[in-house]
Amino acid sequence: MRAIFCACLISFAVPAQACEVALMLAVDVSGSVDPTEYRIQMEGLAAGLLDSSVSAALISGQSKLALMQWTGTSRQEVVIGWTTMRDDTDVLAFASEVVAAPRLWRNFSTAIGEALALSLTHFAQVPECARHVLDISGDGPSNEGRLPTSVWSELQAAGVTVNALVIEASIPGLTKYFESDVITGPGAFAATANTFDEYPREIARKLLRELTKSLAAAELSGR
Repeated sequence: MRAIFCACLISFAVPAQACEVALMLAVDVSGSVDPTEYRIQMEGLAAGLLDSSVSAALISGQSKLALMQWTGTSRQEVVIGWTTMRDDTDVLAFASEVVAAPRLWRNFSTAIGEALALSLTHFAQVPECARHVLDISGDGPSNEGRLPTSVWSELQAAGVTVNALVIEASIPGLTKYFESDVITGPGAFAATANTFDEYPREIARKLLRELTKSLAAAELSGR
């Protein structure tokens, strides 16, 4: 009996660390993204996760990651489910899955609102995380399906913040569209990569910004 009592004290004395953020990485695989650009995105995303500062922040917050591919209406899918980043091995394994993930679609439209809506179902699976953040990348405006702004009220009710990495390779000024019609929630922001070649550098910066609570708190947009 005494041994059982002591074991109980130990279990209560060392509680499990809580999840700071559930971060869903939503990658654009619409028809405007060619095979080389798709590969740049996936390898750049993996490299960003393995950046020493980013991986340290992921582990410190016991963050959960998931990966979505999205394109036109009815063509959005979470290809890597929620995975907890407990240590460097977890981060490396997730990054390796990102690089190995096959592209699901190739020649379809851009349904950003549909991607936002799909994320809601999956964020509901991780209520234990303090923050829910959708990190969406894209190289064009939404041209099919629900308008992104039509999902804002549902995202707000679910406590989901949407940030964006905008690739302005063919549409200069596209970041303004994402700022006005896509991003939403406390601390929401849009970062810019002027070309796909800039994507790896910018995604690492963006990930670190998303994972740093002090920055998120300091930039409340109230949107």
